[in-house]
Amino acid sequence: MDEKKLDIIKEWLGSGSINIFGVQFSGKDTVGKRLAAALGAEFISSGDIIRTTREKTDDARMVEAIKVSDSGREMPTDEFRDLILPYLYDERLDGRALILSSVGRWIGEEEPVMAALQRGGHDLKVVINLDISEAEIWQRWKIANGANDRNAGRADETAAGLQTRLDEFRDKTLPVIAKFRQMELLIEINGQATRDQVFDEVIDKLYKFIQ
Repeated sequence: MDEKKLDIIKEWLGSGSINIFGVQFSGKDTVGKRLAAALGAEFISSGDIIRTTREKTDDARMVEAIKVSDSGREMPTDEFRDLILPYLYDERLDGRALILSSVGRWIGEEEPVMAALQRGGHDLKVVINLDISEAEIWQRWKIANGANDRNAGRADETAAGLQTRLDEFRDKTLPVIAKFRQMELLIEINGQATRDQVFDEVIDKLYKFIQ
């Protein structure tokens, strides 16, 4: 790990945020958690928030929205805004950099997410997309199912659930990524390499991005 590059990236990021996108099994949470640890940032996954809320809420509207998410489809935008966005300006995160895992996956959600981040003093600095082929996704799914190392109850544990996730990503998330590309905020990463190679590419491209 290049400590000099990390120091420069950390100084540039400040209390800002980085949003990491990628289809299922692209490794976005793995990369996000490692990047957060390296930069002393807070890692936030909308999936983790949804799973935690599932265990605590008795709000009928949220319960139904979480059922939609559990089925492999994206949570409706209104419920997404009510549930996820307040985490982005929680005062407990004041002054902290944020590493996000695919927060705001539908086209039209990117602007509310950016506004919530700005409200919390975590301006979005860059978006990372981990690109892998569909063949690689299915291969990783087979390996993960054989090793039984995915969280219980995940929609992508079944082939049908994973296919739904892939369809949702193609139809609803790729337009979001295209929007960030137009905004010149996007960094593309080859997600099919080893974990160390992917992380090194992330650091190298972040460093080049800020030069």
